Amino acid sequence: MSGKTTRKLLYLANGSKKVSVARLDERFAGYGFEVEIRSAYDGDFPDDLEGYAGIFLSGSPHAAFDDIPFIHREHALIRDAAAQGIPMLGLCFGSQILGSALCGRDQVFRRDSCEVGYKWLATQAAAAADPVAKDILPQVYMFIWHNDEVRAAHEDMCILASSDECPNQIWRYRDRPIWGIQGHPEINRAQSRIWFEENRARLEKDGAVIDELNRTADDAEQGKTLLANFAAFCLA
Repeated sequence: MSGKTTRKLLYLANGSKKVSVARLDERFAGYGFEVEIRSAYDGDFPDDLEGYAGIFLSGSPHAAFDDIPFIHREHALIRDAAAQGIPMLGLCFGSQILGSALCGRDQVFRRDSCEVGYKWLATQAAAAADPVAKDILPQVYMFIWHNDEVRAAHEDMCILASSDECPNQIWRYRDRPIWGIQGHPEINRAQSRIWFEENRARLEKDGAVIDELNRTADDAEQGKTLLANFAAFCLA
């Protein structure tokens, strides 16, 4: 039983759909959270952050540097949450907006080409003692799909894992309970086929070959320890 007085997770949905085929809301509920989904994409934010054990920031079709009202509001919420010491985890766009809000808007940039496909990410030395990344050593298999990227050289970023094309795949903000994951550890093999078909046009535009993605798809259970460990940290 958790010793926390609250088990609430603020789930900020940054896309037009509140949840994806991966149903991360259900996964987080299974870890013991009371999940409160807010459509940040539609401007739905809580009035304050009182009572949340953690915050999750989802992916988005937008960029963290886009001049859109909800993105500006989310930057402010992130800084407020960081000041209050509320644990946060961002995936894909979620990782990028964390980097932008906490380390500067110049820390997120548009890549020359899309990095897409299943890849092995190599962990860095700091991962061994990290409460979220401790179970992915020495490498972790994950689906990657991004045109934007968080820079890896900022002094406040502790890099936990990288790929051959992206030096900042998983990172932590200083020694604070704030983590960004560029990839998609939430997707399992069965869900990936649905997701790839739903996004076929965008994936192919970004250079992906759907048959190859399906061939290399995996349940990628090791990557899901990142999600479970974040939940355990929040609810301890």
